[in-house]
Amino acid sequence: MIGTDTISRVIGQDVYDESGDKIGSAAEVYLDDETGQPEWVTVRTGMFGTKESFVPIRNADLVDNGVRVPVSKSKVKDAPKIDTDGHLSPQEEQELYRYYGMGAGTDTAQTMTTTESTTGMAGTGMTGRTDTDMNERGTVGHDTSGPTTDDAMTLSEERLSVGTRSQETGRARLRKYVVTENVTETVPVSHEEVRLEREPITDANVGNAMDGPAISEEEHEVVLHAETPVVEKEAVPVERVRLDKTTVTEQTQVSEGVRKEEVELDGDGTERRM
Repeated sequence: MIGTDTISRVIGQDVYDESGDKIGSAAEVYLDDETGQPEWVTVRTGMFGTKESFVPIRNADLVDNGVRVPVSKSKVKDAPKIDTDGHLSPQEEQELYRYYGMGAGTDTAQTMTTTESTTGMAGTGMTGRTDTDMNERGTVGHDTSGPTTDDAMTLSEERLSVGTRSQETGRARLRKYVVTENVTETVPVSHEEVRLEREPITDANVGNAMDGPAISEEEHEVVLHAETPVVEKEAVPVERVRLDKTTVTEQTQVSEGVRKEEVELDGDGTERRM
């Protein structure tokens, strides 16, 4: 059940009939002057939402996707055409009661005639509207969406504030490891070989030739030498390496949707956006 504390949750919401079919969107809520409770809601219907029909809200319920009223969509479509000028006359409300079969009696009609106005728009804070349309706060006009504040509404908009923050994107690690490669060098090496030399007997060597027995067995021996390659390895430093960081600045575009409020003036059959 919808009370005065939930009116703000009705206005602007989608309205569904008893079968769950969408009728339109809620525009204004009308309160009963005697009970102060929501009695009617005007629903904008049609392709462009320009038609408004009165729908009973007394036994309506708030649902997740809007408001569900206890009447059918076809019933709302053929509802009596009544101007949404801020108040219902007793005759207009009796016509709606009869159409929706809500059973308002004669006593109620007499009370409505006495008070001149049975229902006012929700949020005005008054049961009737004067010729100057001045509410109890002294402002011209009245607020149809909630408690009346002053004689103007505030328009706000979102502003985009862009900055930067530092966050870790990765890590770089420097490490060294050992690889083995073959190095080939050419090194000259020498070795000794034996050679047989013969010389004739001369006056110079005859003495050495006659030294010893005339016929005998004898051995002579020489030692032969040869060079072989020798490899030695030594670790020596060749360079130093380290990690360093540099900052690179580039331009990045940031796109984000921002909301702002606008106002439209709807009156005398004309609609203007400002």
